[in-house]
Amino acid sequence: MRPAAPAPTPIAAPATRLHLGGRPFSDLARPRGQDARRAGGDHSADPGFGFVDRDYPPTETETQGPTGYEIHLVRRTSGHYIIGDRVGRFSPGHVSLVGPHLPREWISDVSPGTVVRARDGVVHFDDAWFEKCAAVIPELGQARALLRASHRGIVFGGRTAERAAEEIEGVGRSSGPTRMGHFLALIGLLLGAPESELRFVSHRWLATPASRDEAAALDAGLAYVYANIGGPVTLSEAARRARMSQPTFSKYFRRASGGTFTEVVRTLRIAKARELLTHTTDPIAAICFAAGFSGLTNFNRQFRRETGMTPREYRTASRSAAQHS
Repeated sequence: MRPAAPAPTPIAAPATRLHLGGRPFSDLARPRGQDARRAGGDHSADPGFGFVDRDYPPTETETQGPTGYEIHLVRRTSGHYIIGDRVGRFSPGHVSLVGPHLPREWISDVSPGTVVRARDGVVHFDDAWFEKCAAVIPELGQARALLRASHRGIVFGGRTAERAAEEIEGVGRSSGPTRMGHFLALIGLLLGAPESELRFVSHRWLATPASRDEAAALDAGLAYVYANIGGPVTLSEAARRARMSQPTFSKYFRRASGGTFTEVVRTLRIAKARELLTHTTDPIAAICFAAGFSGLTNFNRQFRRETGMTPREYRTASRSAAQHS
């Protein structure tokens, strides 16, 4: 029997990008589109529901935020995942449920330039499709609490993960009523998972956008910050990309994120620094500037305020925790 889902490592900020596996930092934590095509394409005629085989690294640019739910299976390779504000290890058979607007990435431990075909199998669906199904199959309504919890990300382990992997593959290779049967069985498995075989991953760092305008501000703002996390970031440019005035953008972004634009930028920069401290041997001074801070004094002050430790203390503690995990 597989062990329970491994404990994630807290990083107290949303997911960040790294230069790992041959991929630039700007590509790693971009919010995933539920319709992003990968090797094998999306096996569905309904845009609200489908299955995707995903290569690693991604084979094309993604421009859409993760507006739906994803039930994600890693078939090949080991590495570390970033879901919301947490980092953890994954290996083949890793199964997770990730809700809308929660940054996520699975970074494989492979040599630069290596391409892993169909590394992942992903079942995706949105709220509208789910509610349409629940209107016909009332028992599906029992899963609404599970979907609400997925806004933090859920990692499954043990027998639940093994059986869920089988049903995910079943969704991918089937069609029509058989496909729906696999999907219902998958939801039933996740809904009935024992506490020992599931783990909530992220702190609820983002509120769920209540309107299309809030979602647009959030997606545009996060995409801009992610792409420029190591350099200058301005509110005016974020608003321009969202096609909103600065006051309008600020209002919607704060409603959707739970914080001001400046606060989110700061936590994302700290998150990047934490990742680099944990997973690289780069000098702390280099990490300071790679995370977009203008000087070591400010970096140390902001980092200590966020974590209660200096960057050096954090690096020592994270490595010690990894050795004993």
